Amino acid sequence: MSQQTIVTLDLEGVLVPEIWIAFAEKTGIPELRRTTRDEPDYDVLMKGRLKILDEHGLKLPDIQDVIATLSPMEGAKAFLDELRSLTQVIILSDTFEEFAQPLMRQLGWPTIFCHKLDVDSTGRIVNYTLRQSNQKQHAVNAFRGLNYKVIAAGDSYNDTHMLIAANKGFFFHAPESIKSEFPQFTGFDQYADLLAAVKTELI
Repeated sequence: MSQQTIVTLDLEGVLVPEIWIAFAEKTGIPELRRTTRDEPDYDVLMKGRLKILDEHGLKLPDIQDVIATLSPMEGAKAFLDELRSLTQVIILSDTFEEFAQPLMRQLGWPTIFCHKLDVDSTGRIVNYTLRQSNQKQHAVNAFRGLNYKVIAAGDSYNDTHMLIAANKGFFFHAPESIKSEFPQFTGFDQYADLLAAVKTELI
């Protein structure tokens, strides 16, 4: 009897544009372009972002207004639909519930595990609450503990623990700098190629 499978995917950079980069472009604040592709320490990254938001008087609705203009990457919805017809798919993301909802709607409401923001009555983002530290790795370990074969794909430093924990990991849209640090993971830039690679693991 073959083992049941779950595919775990990162969200930003894999299925949808990077939210903070889009917000940086809208606001003209280049420091907000920094993502998990650039900073391995997520706490350092987020504290830096919140500091910049406060310095410029920017609040959650300002970010949500930009998110409302974003769409999934070309081909992402079709890729996800076909993948979900073949196996279970869960998105493991270090984004936040307050950011993700409009994008999940456009992707057909896939399951997503992510974090939550602490927002005051004025809309100021006071802090952020991790659902669990290193949640992507913990989720993969939990799925494997339930006797699932896990196939994972991501693009950033914060995905590498997920890829290592999975039975099989792939990079997708990852920069060359990260791929060169983790040569054990094959990298793809086209959904058709990633889908084909996942299918070989489902057999």
